[in-house]
Amino acid sequence: MISVLLADDQALVRAGFRALLDAEADITVVAEAGDGLAAVRAAATSRPDVVLMDIRMPGVDGLEATRRITTDPALSATRIVILTTFELDEYLFEALRVGASGFLVKDTEPVELIRGVRAVAAGDALLSPGVTRRLIAEFASRDRRAVPPLPPPNQLTDREREVVALVGAGLSNDEIAAHLVVSPATAKTHVSRAMVKLSARDRAQLVVYAYEAGLVRPSWTD
Repeated sequence: MISVLLADDQALVRAGFRALLDAEADITVVAEAGDGLAAVRAAATSRPDVVLMDIRMPGVDGLEATRRITTDPALSATRIVILTTFELDEYLFEALRVGASGFLVKDTEPVELIRGVRAVAAGDALLSPGVTRRLIAEFASRDRRAVPPLPPPNQLTDREREVVALVGAGLSNDEIAAHLVVSPATAKTHVSRAMVKLSARDRAQLVVYAYEAGLVRPSWTD
């Protein structure tokens, strides 16, 4: 059973998501929160598999709530999906950097929401290649906030650095396999090994790493 925490300051939005998710046999909403601080407390109490987090909430916003949850060792298995009204919300990249596993726009089709919750619960990132490319293009020319030191790229093999760069460019495993002329299983193995070496929670953090470490060439965002 996949447990979900709904964090949104609009009760009507939460009610709609709850009705949709609770109708699925393998998903249950275990808690709700109307602001970021309440979301952090609810996550600590219920330890959900997935948090659907609105980024713009009163008091402690979704960005800070995401940071607090993803840095709590007791919640290492919890994955956060950012809810937003627009696909290029100015805070989305920062949310991914602090540990979110992806995002959904609030008018996502119900079937896509359900599929997304299942995917994130299984450890996948909820980032389409097209959205990844747009995110990188949007933020490539902006000043970044100070970030903690990154693991040096030289701890990866040459092939792993190439794979991480391709992930950062928005390619799926199948597209990486075609680009490198290897099997999809081999591409997936390289991605998995890179995640382990970089202590990445999921594929979304590989995207952030590729960008922050300068592995993504600007020409890939055209």
